[in-house]
This record gives sequence, structure tokens and C-alpha cells, in this order.
Amino acid sequence: MLSLDTNEGKKQLCHIYNDISKELFGFGTTLLKVTFDHNLITFVAKHRRSPRSAALEGEAPNLKYEVDFYMSSIYKKKLKERLEEELKLDLEAVLRDYDPQTQWAITNIIVRQA
Repeated sequence: MLSLDTNEGKKQLCHIYNDISKELFGFGTTLLKVTFDHNLITFVAKHRRSPRSAALEGEAPNLKYEVDFYMSSIYKKKLKERLEEELKLDLEAVLRDYDPQTQWAITNIIVRQA
């Protein structure tokens, strides 16, 4: 298994995270940093503002909030699946907080202890 606490490991984690962003939103992040500490992987990401998101914000802010919530849930699910499948990680939890005002997201992943 690839060691996550190396440049190559972090590069692979970022690649997977950005691929999911492209798949769900059509473009990657503008800034992405990953850290690994014991059994915790943390992604700090600045996302791009979607034109559809901006339109919804002006016309239907409650709907935009709901869409943001569901898209974040889908992101977590896909990230967990890809990390388990491609990197053979045994993940205990994927926790994600996204601030639609600033487009920042922080994702913490707890890797199950052996």
C-alpha cells in the first residue's frame, strides 16, 4: 500500500479529490492542500463558484442551500468509495464542512486503526 505521508501519497489523494470535483461540478479546485497525521487525512480546498449556484442564490436561496447540502453529501460518498477502492483504505468516517459564501471546504477522513 502507498504511504499517505509522502509527496506521492499526498499527490494521489489530491488527484482523487480533484477528480471528484471535476466529475460533480465540471471543474477542479483553485487551491487544495492535504495533510496526514496518524489516522487523520485533512483536505483544505477552495472551490470555484458555479454559475448555476450563483443563479440559484439570487432566485431561490433555500433551494441553493439544499443543493449545497446534497452535493456535499454526494462528494463525501464518492470520496470514501474512491479512497477505499483505489488506495485500499479502511475508512471509519468522512466529515466535510463547506462554506458556500467563501467556497472553502474542509474534509477530515478518519482511517480505521488496524
